[in-house]
Amino acid sequence: MISAGTQRFLYHSCITLFSAIAAMTLLSPSYVQAQTPPAPATPNQAQPIDPKNPNIIQPSAQNNSVLSVAGGQRLMSEASSAISSQNYDTAVKKLQEARQVFNQMSNFYQQLAGNFQGIDNRIADSQRKKALDTAQMRDDATYQLALVHRAQNKPELAVPLLVQIVNSQNPTRDLGKKAYQQLFELGFVDAPFPRTGDTGNAPQRSEAKPPEQSTPKQ
Repeated sequence: MISAGTQRFLYHSCITLFSAIAAMTLLSPSYVQAQTPPAPATPNQAQPIDPKNPNIIQPSAQNNSVLSVAGGQRLMSEASSAISSQNYDTAVKKLQEARQVFNQMSNFYQQLAGNFQGIDNRIADSQRKKALDTAQMRDDATYQLALVHRAQNKPELAVPLLVQIVNSQNPTRDLGKKAYQQLFELGFVDAPFPRTGDTGNAPQRSEAKPPEQSTPKQ
């Protein structure tokens, strides 16, 4: 029979052994690593763009496009290469992105022009010119997109784009005439313009019309 003193000795020995094992576990490298909190994000780390904000362009991961004329022109160039290889799906994607870039830029420049009107007319005029220039680029991208939809035999997608161009450009301007001619060829309108015998000297709108809000993506 084990004496009471021996039992107390064994009890205290077990407690000491368990304490030592627990301490070694807590101090092991794997445990320390597991308990280390993740490092906070650095102040300069890029944050994701809110996809629910319709006023901010969201570049795709593939082309890393930016809200700039150079970014839009690069998308147009990529679309042209895709058209040359008859890769129409890629061309549509690139043209839609370019159209959105130019349209948003036109909106933003127009807003800035309005904000500076009566405060600094020099800045207002400069921003208004940029709004008109990027609106012209948007209409060029829209026209190319309509042509690709025609090549895909999708007139239901081409017609709304062509009507938008006529509205923005005016039928008397070169791009407006081309868009209307496409509508005539598609059979959407039945009267040619200009008519036979017209002098073609009708007054022209000097610039493309910048939109008041973002044009829905086609």
